[in-house]
Amino acid sequence: MRPGRSGRWNRERPAGVNGPPDMNNPPVVSGPSEVCAEAPGRVNLLGEHTDYNEGFVLPMPLGQVTRVFAARAEGMVEAYAEIFDERLVLELGRPREGTWLDYIAGCVWALAQEGIEVPGARFRIQRGVPPGAGLASSAALEIAVLRALRTLYEIPLDDLRLALIAHRAEVEYVGVRCGVMDQVVASLGRAGQALFLDARSLQHEWVPIPAGYRFVVVDSGVPRRLAEAGYNRRRAECEEAAARLGVRALRDLTPGDLERIALLPEPLGRRVRHVVTEDARVLAGVEALRSGDVRTFGRLMIESHRSLREDYEVSTVELDRLVALAVENGALGARLTGAGFGGSVVALVAEANFEAFVSSTLSQR
Repeated sequence: MRPGRSGRWNRERPAGVNGPPDMNNPPVVSGPSEVCAEAPGRVNLLGEHTDYNEGFVLPMPLGQVTRVFAARAEGMVEAYAEIFDERLVLELGRPREGTWLDYIAGCVWALAQEGIEVPGARFRIQRGVPPGAGLASSAALEIAVLRALRTLYEIPLDDLRLALIAHRAEVEYVGVRCGVMDQVVASLGRAGQALFLDARSLQHEWVPIPAGYRFVVVDSGVPRRLAEAGYNRRRAECEEAAARLGVRALRDLTPGDLERIALLPEPLGRRVRHVVTEDARVLAGVEALRSGDVRTFGRLMIESHRSLREDYEVSTVELDRLVALAVENGALGARLTGAGFGGSVVALVAEANFEAFVSSTLSQR
């Protein structure tokens, strides 16, 4: 269980500068590191499977970060991941190998596609955002790697462009057709605030969380990998539905279109109904946070989970049980967070009830 607020990130610095003793210049596989960078995971509060439909999302960064140490190299990407206790090497120009190193090599590849040549790099990846928990561990790694490369090679990249390069790495190199949400919040997120993002225009604003409440993340213990879990199939269904309805993306539909959406063959009708109503829930949720109406926000979370379970069909028995348990233990609202098919649940909890909620939920999970 992880609190979904607080924490420090967005740091890039020479290794060993202003860091605690255990961060001072650890070896990067075969030599000393030169820079350190980190990026947070994320929890999505509302707006699931809407970003790749050019819709609206409302994530926030976690206090939990992935940290990398890096040094220059020639002709290769070399990395050691503490969580796997594994060292991998890929020569630049060779095809990807279907390992965790793809997320790092993909960043170097994506920079090259943007006309930014990096001769190579060596990395040490500290334990951080756990993979498979639905908390955007891949985006946290990509943003941390790109921040390190930005500092290492003095690359002039602003935070939004850096996020878009990370997104290109995951979609075009790794092969997961994700939306842009995870990379944007990992790069632009602010502690204790939600990021309201229009995935089409990339316009965004930060929305404070009402005082006296927090979002709590509960890991179901069921890992998932997007490329193996039907994620790309859901995206293809949305694209087919948009073509049948004659719109650029499902974002262009509104609840007023639900009658003609119902005429689509299944499961397309259910998929579209989720996206359209989820976009509406994000807009309503932003207004609820702005006005401090946490009860309405909690209700929207519960409605979102029901839609993800019944219309988008990405929940699991374990996730459904955790959502019900969270509400029984006093959460104002709860839902799966991330793509589904396993991963985590997020719950909205009053600060005054936090300790009791954690105790009860962990004992019954």
